[in-house]
Parts: sequence; structure tokens; C-alpha cells
Amino acid sequence: MEQIRKAFYPSPIGVIEMTGTEEAILTVHFTARKKAETSEWTAALEAGLRQLDEYFAGERRTFALNLQPRGTDFQRKIWAALLEVPFGRTATYGEIARAVGRPAAVRAAGAANGRNPISIIIPCHRIVGATGGLVGYGGGLGRKDWLLAHERKHAGPAGGLFT
Repeated sequence: MEQIRKAFYPSPIGVIEMTGTEEAILTVHFTARKKAETSEWTAALEAGLRQLDEYFAGERRTFALNLQPRGTDFQRKIWAALLEVPFGRTATYGEIARAVGRPAAVRAAGAANGRNPISIIIPCHRIVGATGGLVGYGGGLGRKDWLLAHERKHAGPAGGLFT
């Protein structure tokens, strides 16, 4: 069995903990730690940390990483739909439910969004309420607002399926 390693990233909005194997990223989430710790990086973690650095510098709009989020088939479909929401744009829970062919499953889509184990890279922060308001984010609404403002600041021309 492959060993899971941890890496820490000191983002502008708090320390991020990333876990992964040599080949894949498993989790990315904010941690209560006040400062990043040293860790034993794998190739996958090193790539993830580098791409987070580029994202926070405003130089990266999409991530090119091997992601292996663990969840149900429905959750993985929702998380795949989140990856389709363009940088600097938002979508509603209803739009995500429709995107996976389950238009009545808005609450289930919201629950799956809330269980996203790979924050920022799988952009659950881009999902807003039906009226466009900020609702729910495991990292806190202040961070969600910051991430959306950061992306709007660095986004190019509008386009795509979502607002």
C-alpha cells in the first residue's frame, strides 16, 4: 500500500494542508495551523504546491494535476462538474445538479459540494446560492469571498456555461 504524505502551503488566506501519494493528490483543505510545517513531499504534492503558488500569484486559472478524490459515484460526478465552472465565474447548486443530469437533486448536489475533499483545485468555492449569494464553504465565507474576488481580478473575458 502506498504511503500518504502531507504538505503545507502558506496561502494568503491561511495554511492549506495537502495530502497525496507519489502519483496523486487526495485532499486539499484549510487547516487551523498558524504556520506551514515542513513535510515530506512527493512528486504529486510538489506539483500541487507549485500550482497553488501560481494560482495565488494570479498566474494559473486551471490546475493540471492527478486528482483522486474519494467519494461516492454521485459525489465524484458533482466534483467533475465543479471542474467545468470556469475560473472567475460562478454556478448555482441547481446548475450543477442539472449538469450531472439530476435537476431535482439540488440539495444532494449541495451536500456533495460540501464534501469536496480537494478544495480550491476542485473549485467548490465557485458555487453560490440560487440568488447568487455566498452560501456555505468549509473554509469559511470570508475565504470564499476572497477566492472569488481573486479570480474575478485575474479572469479574462467571460465565456462558458456558467455566470
